[in-house]
Amino acid sequence: MVSEGNGAALDAKALRALTDTFAGQIVLPGDPEYDSARAVWNGMIDRRPAIVVRPSGAADVIAAIGFAREQNLTPAVRSGGHSIPGFSTCDDGIVVDLSRMRGVRVDPERRTAQANGGALLGELDREAQAFGLVCPVGVVSHTGAAGLTLGGGMGRLQRKLGLTIDSLLSVDVTTADGRLVRASEEENHDLFWGLRGAGANFGIATSFEFRLHPLSPVITHGTVLHHVDRAAELAALFREAVETGPDELWLGFGLGLALPVESFPPEIAGQPVALVSVLHSGSIEDAERDLARLRAFGPPAVDSIEAKPYVETQHISDEAMRWGHRFYMKSAFLAALPDDLVELIGEHVSKAPEGADGGVSIWTCGRAIAGVPEEATAFAGRDAAFWVAAEILWDDATLDGRCREWAKETMADVLPFASAGRYVNDVAEAGEDVARGVYGDAKYRRLVELKRAWDPDNLFRLNQNVQP
Repeated sequence: MVSEGNGAALDAKALRALTDTFAGQIVLPGDPEYDSARAVWNGMIDRRPAIVVRPSGAADVIAAIGFAREQNLTPAVRSGGHSIPGFSTCDDGIVVDLSRMRGVRVDPERRTAQANGGALLGELDREAQAFGLVCPVGVVSHTGAAGLTLGGGMGRLQRKLGLTIDSLLSVDVTTADGRLVRASEEENHDLFWGLRGAGANFGIATSFEFRLHPLSPVITHGTVLHHVDRAAELAALFREAVETGPDELWLGFGLGLALPVESFPPEIAGQPVALVSVLHSGSIEDAERDLARLRAFGPPAVDSIEAKPYVETQHISDEAMRWGHRFYMKSAFLAALPDDLVELIGEHVSKAPEGADGGVSIWTCGRAIAGVPEEATAFAGRDAAFWVAAEILWDDATLDGRCREWAKETMADVLPFASAGRYVNDVAEAGEDVARGVYGDAKYRRLVELKRAWDPDNLFRLNQNVQP
């Protein structure tokens, strides 16, 4: 036996057999790269897997799954490593790290993109925009395309183009029994249904095919920011723009703190603020017209709305959300944004722990998202008007408990306003009741049947788990 120094041990003969056939990299405790190999994006997560494997292709993924089953190791799958609760690593199990399987290939004639299982959002944005095309994805470029997609995929283009899964054409998946299968509307249709919103339950995705959409390389993006005293008036303007604006206009409303202080004017630095962020994917002239009332309200303490490259907007949050910060969040969907909820959120923001950056974000949903029937995919919550999240980021480990409690208490007061469904990529807690609450009873029952068909032993359980 090979001792791993953390309570786990691997069979030496089995490990040699894996090493002899594995084309990628194998990292064990004690290796120089072990600590970096086990690290993930959220600085709160500190786990020690028995082995980390970095496949070079689907054959290596199949070998890793076989080794996991043979050695009774729980697999964690890491694409970008952004799982908030740390599902992309584990104690005493096997981490299948897809970082050596990056790469995106665009077919501009067919308007499709083939993204490997380890591809990051920044790669997909860059390669698609080289041809004036886009896939609707999230807002931090170092996020893994796989994890984002398998949970649904929310982002700034969602009112116009829908969720990431609404542009998903097919997925190649390595299943629990070591088969490589393709799922699409034509092949393994039921599996394709489940992969779009609950995908981490059914295997390791090694390749995705996305439909791409025309998008001008230059869009209009930015934020207007006011002191929190004007939150109610700003929220009213936000609601009006949501209702009357075109599909090309995405908006986010937020309440938070003007941090870091050096990035804001002295009169609001460190103070509670209200803001509206926008991305208008139509013409510059249309954007000026559609945003005129919002920008005339003021004067704002900050107005950063301007024409800029779309790819640039996709990197704006990268530094703030860089690896190593401690992070926690809770979220829900909303049918409406009444004034009393805005006031309630403001009260919680003012109580965010000192030394942390806590705030509440509200994104517009609807339009293209709601245009897809609720029953068409496992994702639940298409009828929501808004998504709301209490998010908090900090670096001091002694604040862990206070920061988590702030987010929980904030969302506890928001929940009476919530509508059905949850965005699974945001869910930090785990358990059968949690998964059932995410998907609702009817979809959960269907997912259980899929799980029994594709992973009856629940090998893939480090996720918002559907138990067979």
